[in-house]
Amino acid sequence: MAATETTQIALGFDAPQFNLPDTLSGRNISIHNVKGKHATVIMFICNHCPYVIHVKDELVKLANDYMPKGIGFVAISSNDIEKYPDDAPDKMKSFGNENKFPFPYLYDESQSIAKAYDAACTPDFSIFDQNLICVYRGQLDDSRPNSGRPVTGKDIRTALDRILAGNPVSENQKPSIGCNIKWKQ
Repeated sequence: MAATETTQIALGFDAPQFNLPDTLSGRNISIHNVKGKHATVIMFICNHCPYVIHVKDELVKLANDYMPKGIGFVAISSNDIEKYPDDAPDKMKSFGNENKFPFPYLYDESQSIAKAYDAACTPDFSIFDQNLICVYRGQLDDSRPNSGRPVTGKDIRTALDRILAGNPVSENQKPSIGCNIKWKQ
């Protein structure tokens, strides 16, 4: 497991479009299906990553807390399932159902969406404002597996609270750290 940070790129880019199969509902989902009234959180995750497993309960809590406030959420898995069969769509569906994901869990088989978002790790988070302009690319919080720090979602919660209050999100953002996305050869 190689610890990899979120690729730091300039904020202010438009959210790349997607139309991917949702492993939970069986329907194809576009960014417009998940776009929130005030903001949209796009998460690149997978089933087997210890960093994702460490924060999965907080991802569900975060979405349940903020979706009623007009924040959209979606998770996308882009890993190579030939080398990492635990991340296959049927296992994504089981993982999402077992953890009661309130958001779609999309499968990016071609990996083109992960590349379009410059996603590098799992979990990798981006927040887009109401106009689908990126205002945040960073960590959930300071907790890591075996760090002894509680998982709180503090960094993303702070960004979302600022958006909901009509304030700009601080540009002082720490990158997320997790397993590298398992790219196809």
